[in-house]
Amino acid sequence: MKKLFSLFLITPFFAAAQNILLVEGVSPGLYITHKVAPKENYYSVGRIYNVSPKDIAPFNNLQLEKGLSLGQTIKIPLNSSNFYQSGNAESDETFVPVYHRIKEKEGLYRVAKNHNDLPLETLKQWNGITSDAVKSGVQLIVGYLKVKKELSSLAKNGIGTSIGSVLTVATEEKKAPEPEVVNQPVGKKAAKKNKEKETEKEKIIKEAESKPVVAVEKKVSEAEPKKTALEKNSVETDFRNLYESQVKNAAVMEITGDAGVFKSTSGWNDKKYYCLYSNASPGTVLKITNPANGNVVFAKVLDNMPDIKKNEGLLLVISNAAADALGAAEANFSCSIAYSK
Repeated sequence: MKKLFSLFLITPFFAAAQNILLVEGVSPGLYITHKVAPKENYYSVGRIYNVSPKDIAPFNNLQLEKGLSLGQTIKIPLNSSNFYQSGNAESDETFVPVYHRIKEKEGLYRVAKNHNDLPLETLKQWNGITSDAVKSGVQLIVGYLKVKKELSSLAKNGIGTSIGSVLTVATEEKKAPEPEVVNQPVGKKAAKKNKEKETEKEKIIKEAESKPVVAVEKKVSEAEPKKTALEKNSVETDFRNLYESQVKNAAVMEITGDAGVFKSTSGWNDKKYYCLYSNASPGTVLKITNPANGNVVFAKVLDNMPDIKKNEGLLLVISNAAADALGAAEANFSCSIAYSK
């Protein structure tokens, strides 16, 4: 009897895990994996995911006329016919959430970028997220599969006929670390504030992937005299407190190397500097020192450094506002960084 009771407890969790649709790949090659069950063929599988059999076969480098084998694993393409991130469905259709599992040191910007350039604010609203980073193992909604209610067994997990501003809490596996997710919708004021913040963040990272800076130069109006390096350091406190709280009671990593620079409109007035660095999680604050003059800035990590040719051999890239505060006159310069492990 005890064994039977235990089975009843376990079964619902197993079924729920099976019903979660996990997306793989990056746009435009997003897909879901499907294991072929008894009596299934291209057409019956196509009805489940609302995709044409003529799309499934070539996506898997298979021939439609040869059919499918029991237990065979195939990729179901997510394309314009079945994958949506906005809009409405017909009355006989419904939208089923599709999830992405966060990888180690993967930032929200990269998740949004890899899934059809989904707006960051939309990603955060769908999953009830207020922080800039989410721990690995967490599953986040990145879009919706549109299916026919009478043809797809997935329809029972549908959320309705409109995506709109649906707010859904992220799903977490038992073994995954505790996510930084709240179980309530984001308020209007908080959503507006987050939208402004993420728009700036997305702009900064896109600027980092554009053309490199030839020289760091800040335009100063005639009415505003240029500040000395000492004055700049004296007001550099925006991320200093956050850095000190992160390194308190934690091991500190210290590294030296070359820094690259990207153009940005951020940081010139508010002294909030940002950087792209691949060996620390988003949200980590780096203490960056220019050994040539001793100038120091504190820059927050937004995401991994883009893996492009101009960044080869660089330790990190920082905004030109931060480089200006460091007194760096060239696009690439030597620096030392410190941050909490």
